[in-house]
Amino acid sequence: MIDLHTHTTASDGRLAPADLVARAAAAGVTVLAVTDHDTIGGCDAAAAACAASGVEFVPGIEITAVMASADVHVLGYFFDIQSRPLLEFLGEQRLTRIERVRQIVAKLAKLGVTLDADAIVQPALDDPRKSAGRPWIARALVRSGQALSTDDAFERWLGRGRAAFVPRLGAPPGEVFERIHDAGGIASLAHPGLAAHDERIDGFVASGLDAIEAYHSRHDGATTARYVAMAKRLGIAVSGGSDFHADESHGPSAPGIVSLPRPEYERLVRLKPDATIDS
Repeated sequence: MIDLHTHTTASDGRLAPADLVARAAAAGVTVLAVTDHDTIGGCDAAAAACAASGVEFVPGIEITAVMASADVHVLGYFFDIQSRPLLEFLGEQRLTRIERVRQIVAKLAKLGVTLDADAIVQPALDDPRKSAGRPWIARALVRSGQALSTDDAFERWLGRGRAAFVPRLGAPPGEVFERIHDAGGIASLAHPGLAAHDERIDGFVASGLDAIEAYHSRHDGATTARYVAMAKRLGIAVSGGSDFHADESHGPSAPGIVSLPRPEYERLVRLKPDATIDS
């Protein structure tokens, strides 16, 4: 099994990198990418655990771009995790995430929902490789008894259009593709079926997108087939993975529950640019 979309405690996953790898290996995953949001903070530990477990490790990330005030999630693979320009860019992304958490907590306070913003963001301040986000707020709401579950927190306050929602600031998709390419990697559009903006994909390809995530735990068979066909039409590759977080709000119960076919993975590997990395 090949799972190129998983998350750890470096962003909004619930398992430490080594624990994620252990879970993946036990499930039969043979190729694993850790794709935390706007950070590669879990990659070193995951790579070491993969080496010890006989699992092929792929350096990965999920970078949040912004277009027309909407999030565009971009998966990056095979890049140099020591690339200085990429690390500087990701540092800026994580700072905006911390500020967004503070703004959301402030909006919640005006609604009579009190949380300690400093406590929520402290893990990201203690370890600048960690990436804060709304799931951290949702979990704080559950711990404080102000939400029944993380899903409940998003439904009542944190989701788009809800009272405490704060739009994200971020780079446009084309810049994110370029950042990934400059670090020697390839860029894939995450879970396009959830974004429901297929009309944008042709433009993304023109701006440098290399692949789309056709295989995803929340894509049904028809959706997967549609994106496989779209990729073929556009002359780009496909990626795939479970999007495993070990969190009930994200669905999949195990890594590897969605697997990218081996021929598609091999095509992704062949796409890796032979660029000189500025690190």
